[in-house]
Amino acid sequence: MKKTLIAALVMSSVSVAYADDSTITLDSKEQRLGYSIGTMFGARMAQDFSELDMKTFMAGFQNSFDGTEGQMTMDEVTKTIQDYQQEQAATAQLEQEKLAAESIAASAAWLSEKEAEDGVIKTESGLLYKVISKGAGDMPTAEDTVKVDYEGSLIDGTVFDSSYNRGESITFPLNGVIPGWTEGLQLMPVGSKYELYIPSDLAYGPGGTGPIPANAALKFVVELHEIQETSVAE
Repeated sequence: MKKTLIAALVMSSVSVAYADDSTITLDSKEQRLGYSIGTMFGARMAQDFSELDMKTFMAGFQNSFDGTEGQMTMDEVTKTIQDYQQEQAATAQLEQEKLAAESIAASAAWLSEKEAEDGVIKTESGLLYKVISKGAGDMPTAEDTVKVDYEGSLIDGTVFDSSYNRGESITFPLNGVIPGWTEGLQLMPVGSKYELYIPSDLAYGPGGTGPIPANAALKFVVELHEIQETSVAE
């Protein structure tokens, strides 16, 4: 059963590339299943093996399926696949390094532009911030829990997160967020609204996260609403 299913899967994927669709009938359940699985498998093969030669693929598949002697030993087959995977991994690594270098350069240029703007202040760590409006309340410490509204965006202006859009403020301990937030919020009296321009090393670094790319500098608009009292257990 398993062997038959695999055969149908492979043959159907190959038919997409080589057969005239007009010669294919999809009258039976088995035919429709074969074509459906072949379509899915073919798309995956195109993604993982874009340089695959379909003619030799079919020859190797047929030899293996029939149990006849192939033109390559299993050691040669294994080595060929491993060599290909290593080449693909090396290419992907080079592409990642290129993108990382481009992101670092773009972030550095953006931060330099921000630093030159009127009203922008730079701290010893490299954090940049601008006071939009300054409140008259207390300033939190790193051990405090605060309630804020915020909007986070990439250097191209793409908003990746916003409490304003959700319509709900968030509460969190300052020692549980990225370093740029931990430092930046401690500069804000309650009731303030600041813009924070955060270097990658004070944000998510070379790993990035979710919609945030590796080595990305970030902009946050932050409003500090309150410092919440910490309840002490009796």
